[in-house]
Amino acid sequence: MTASAPGFAPRFDGVLFFPVTPFGADGGVELDLLAEHVESRLPFGPGAVFPACGTGEFHALSAGEVVDVVRTTVQTVAGRVPVIAGTGGPLGHAIELARSAADAGADGLLLLPPYLVSGTADGLVAWVEAVAAATELPVIVYHRGTARYTADTITRLARNPRIIGFKDGTGDIGLAQEIVLAAQATGRDLQFFNGLLTAELSQGAYRGIGIPLYSSAAFAMIPELAGLHYRACTDGDEQTRMSLLRGFYTPLVRLRDETPGFGVSLIKAGLRLRGLSVGSVRPPLVDPTPEQESRLAGILDDGLALAARLATAATASTTSAGTATAAAAAQ
Repeated sequence: MTASAPGFAPRFDGVLFFPVTPFGADGGVELDLLAEHVESRLPFGPGAVFPACGTGEFHALSAGEVVDVVRTTVQTVAGRVPVIAGTGGPLGHAIELARSAADAGADGLLLLPPYLVSGTADGLVAWVEAVAAATELPVIVYHRGTARYTADTITRLARNPRIIGFKDGTGDIGLAQEIVLAAQATGRDLQFFNGLLTAELSQGAYRGIGIPLYSSAAFAMIPELAGLHYRACTDGDEQTRMSLLRGFYTPLVRLRDETPGFGVSLIKAGLRLRGLSVGSVRPPLVDPTPEQESRLAGILDDGLALAARLATAATASTTSAGTATAAAAAQ
């Protein structure tokens, strides 16, 4: 779908793309590389682009860098899909970034948790509504860390027309189910998505409780395979989905779990391995060791080979079905 005008809630149709933020040798943001990274993924059909969020190292960017990243992404996407900008942290910082995202032409906000402190349910609702009131942009709240939502808080937030979505990053399936049911009871058609690390591995469970969308860091690194996984989910093709989980996502998650922060670090390393010099991660994250990077290269090679085989098989199946249909019609 195309991007929306401010004040209109976008609908997502496709895997949700969270680009990395490239850094140069001097440590600064490389905006030309960011534009190349984003442009190269658009042909694979993302449902939206989420710059300066978790995979984009929001935690390590200055306010000015976040603005530059969002503006560059908006200019690159040029209305082809929605751009949902990251904001969050201290209230004043979140409001400033929300306004800057609106000025840059973003289509919505992903509201990351408050900085350091957590408050009561009333305090969390007030914090969200203060950021939402800063612009006309629709807001997706992110459930993790210091932002712990309940069925009651989502019921209350659903009264605000600017709150249009909920991203779960806790993995509490029971609570997520309660929240989905509570939102449905309000009559609001909120959009829900799975925001766990390497969300593909848990998406079967989330789909079962009414959360059909998910964020994909892997899409930034290997869109050929990530797109196949999304289509397998939406088409109910469990054989393909399980093949992708066994052949790519499970080995990737095992490597990811060796070191804190590898949910981002491995994506950047994978992009470097595939020829895009996006640089290292910023502290406190660390890059993989040479040995870990070598194993990642093997996982990527196996994933690309698997994606090619599955795509070929799908094409052959479609061709065979079309031939059979044509033959039947000729009789």
